[in-house]
Amino acid sequence: MASWTHSTKKLNNITEFIFRGLSQNPEIERVCFVVFLFFYIVILLGNFLIMVTVCQGNLFKTPMYFFLNFLSFVDICYSSVTAPKMIIDFLANSKTISYVGCMLQLFWEHFIGCTEIFILTVMAYDQYVAICKPLHYMTIMDRERCSKMLLGTWVGGFLHSIIQVALVVQLPFCGSNEIDHYFCDIHPILKLACSDTYAVGVVVTANSGTITLVSFVILLISYTIILVSLRKQSAEGRRKALSTCGSHIAVVIIFFGPCTFMYMRPDTTFAEDKMVVIFYTIVTPMLNPLIYTLRNAEMKNAMKKMWSRKIFWDANNK
Repeated sequence: MASWTHSTKKLNNITEFIFRGLSQNPEIERVCFVVFLFFYIVILLGNFLIMVTVCQGNLFKTPMYFFLNFLSFVDICYSSVTAPKMIIDFLANSKTISYVGCMLQLFWEHFIGCTEIFILTVMAYDQYVAICKPLHYMTIMDRERCSKMLLGTWVGGFLHSIIQVALVVQLPFCGSNEIDHYFCDIHPILKLACSDTYAVGVVVTANSGTITLVSFVILLISYTIILVSLRKQSAEGRRKALSTCGSHIAVVIIFFGPCTFMYMRPDTTFAEDKMVVIFYTIVTPMLNPLIYTLRNAEMKNAMKKMWSRKIFWDANNK
């Protein structure tokens, strides 16, 4: 009995994990600190600008901007799960995180990441209704239905994340505590477990892979139907629709490409994983504001009006 107790304690003796990070070269890490700090500031400012524009420009009543507002909020949250810790670690001598902190990071990364997948899918459905059923658009996409769909994205993300974390917390960790990554992701953590993780890896792949694949297929079908239906539109209608859909398709490709590479495969890790993950944790949240504003005339006009009002207000109060 005593030996069994000792063995159990040994199996759970890890209280913290150590990140290897993106690089072990101090000079490269200092460069990365400046680059990723700049990226994170752009993410915060760009997405916050979209949220302010949507609210101040009274665009919130339009379903597309209703979802875009929450996509920007999710982008801020998603990047904030990993970026601040990664940026601080670039200058730190020891890149550590507690066991509890690691599990929390894993939970929030999958919760918010999955929620973003569902929001992008809902936005594709919104585009489909707007272009293919324009006469019934406001009836189908009323505020109550939009709110329920948005709630569904959060509930779906939560359930996905709970499953992922539940699979990890029951695993024993007794050997190395060094994670070859810059944050706590599912595959690098499974490599450290002191038990056979084949079954867990299959469930993880089935869970994440199914969500990614089904959502991606829905997106492909939606945009295929939209592009086919555009042949019936006028030249001006096609131009506006393609401008809006083009923005969304660009975001989907940048986000789903790396996600598919990471989660629709067996429980394995590659040296390229860390660079691939940067695309959907840092690059996509940074590019979303640019894609949705530079290619969207309504957003640009709303921003101009907002800044014009601000300048006029400031001038009158001097």
